[in-house]
Amino acid sequence: MLISSLEMDFHAGFSSITGETGSGKSIILGALGLIMGQRADSKAISEGAQKCVIEADFDISLYPLHDLFQENDWDYDPQHCIVRRELSTNGKSRCFVNDTPVTLAQLKQLTAQLIDIHSQHENLLLGANHFQLDVLDTLAQNKAEKEAYKSAYDAFRKAQSHYNTLREIIEKQKTDADYIRFQFNQLHEAHLQADEENELENQLNIMEHTEEIKTSLAQIVDLFENDEQGILSRMKFSANLLNRTVTHYAELQNDAERLESAYIELKDLADGLADRFERMDFDPQQLQYLQDRYNLLNTLMQKHNVRSTRELIALYEQYDRQLQNIDNADEAIEEARKQMEQARQVMLQAARALSETRQKAVQPIELRLVEQLRALGIQHPQFQVQLSPLEHPQESGMDEVTFLFAANKNQTLRNVAEVASGGEIARLMLCFKALLAEKQALPTIIFDEIDTGVSGEVANNIAHIMQQMGTHMQVLAITHLPQIAAKGNTHYKVYKKDTEERTETFIKQLTPDERIREIAQMLSGASITEAALENARMLLDAKE
Repeated sequence: MLISSLEMDFHAGFSSITGETGSGKSIILGALGLIMGQRADSKAISEGAQKCVIEADFDISLYPLHDLFQENDWDYDPQHCIVRRELSTNGKSRCFVNDTPVTLAQLKQLTAQLIDIHSQHENLLLGANHFQLDVLDTLAQNKAEKEAYKSAYDAFRKAQSHYNTLREIIEKQKTDADYIRFQFNQLHEAHLQADEENELENQLNIMEHTEEIKTSLAQIVDLFENDEQGILSRMKFSANLLNRTVTHYAELQNDAERLESAYIELKDLADGLADRFERMDFDPQQLQYLQDRYNLLNTLMQKHNVRSTRELIALYEQYDRQLQNIDNADEAIEEARKQMEQARQVMLQAARALSETRQKAVQPIELRLVEQLRALGIQHPQFQVQLSPLEHPQESGMDEVTFLFAANKNQTLRNVAEVASGGEIARLMLCFKALLAEKQALPTIIFDEIDTGVSGEVANNIAHIMQQMGTHMQVLAITHLPQIAAKGNTHYKVYKKDTEERTETFIKQLTPDERIREIAQMLSGASITEAALENARMLLDAKE
């Protein structure tokens, strides 16, 4: 069987899907599985085709998915969330959300919140503690209490982490206290000044070249102030000569003034250099001090692996803070302990409030489950929600929840995953999902022949539960039972048909008359009798 092209438009509420064994219902489920990120197989591609495309259009307006779309930078359209998966003959698979390429993990993350394929083998999930706790919280409608506890839990963990980290740091610092104090004292005694090494280097350079500098200054001063050949005496003579000439040539006045000004400037320069010469003196003791100081700073910088006195000062301040922490360690640890204990009390109070909401929900859940299980053919069901306090707080609270179940009278209650058969656990899951559907927006649920092995009144009750679920959500049921098929608001038939080239699978929404004949055929087999038609009409009339 193959599908060349197939388009289905599923309506809101409860829809039933029927078809003969081998008609291709599994292919349709397989297509939905691919949309949910299940492993792709190139065998899904028709012979001669290059690729297979599966596309689903979801209305997600009731689901809290806006943040997920924003985090992944997907286009958000609450009325039309289009998920597409393409399989190529080379084995490659591509996934898209609103035409944006996504990874397989992202596809699974999204579609897990949009589709739930429920089968009679779905038992592992019910036995998981996290699932049981999620079910209880959803039915308890305790979102506000859960958020309050989560906030208090996070605050406690933060305070606890701060306390433990502070203790570890201070314990280590206490171990290293002598070393830290020695380093601190050494830096303290050095009386560090920012950028002092640069000034020392300049002073050392001058001191080490004093004689050379004095000789140069003496020569310069002599060149300026020599009585006969000096620069100043010659400039003075030139200035006087130019001033006398001005009386005969007035245009030289500006030049004379400039020369006079230059003479004054050079005279001042010469006086300054002479003064520096007189004040410069070589002091061996000062030189030794500068060298010792410079060597000390370089030794400290090398020792602490830094490159400046500024970094030494920063290290000195760090040691100072560490010593203060050590000296005030007991007070700091006690303050951190008090803050942790306060946060713990707030968390415990929030945990008690959360536990109360869960405890209040236990009895109504137990009563509803037992009532529904009886209606589904388990004659003497026992169901109990066991809440046990945890010794240590968890992110989900301080309760451990266990679903206990027994299918027979006077049977010892045990963990549901340990005692329920496949059929029993499928009915339990059906009951749970029926309860959950009343409290929150669930994904579209597809029931895959969970009615196997039941008939009569039990089948009718299963159909009634699905019908009730359909008032809150979209429910699809693949079934072989006429009682369930008749309860659907809409009815789809999967069938195969021979074309010129091959046998293909099709699906169609049945008209009222077609629906009567389909249910009549499910009742009587290949030969449809008038009695079967009348019975089909009665079943359809009874669905209301």
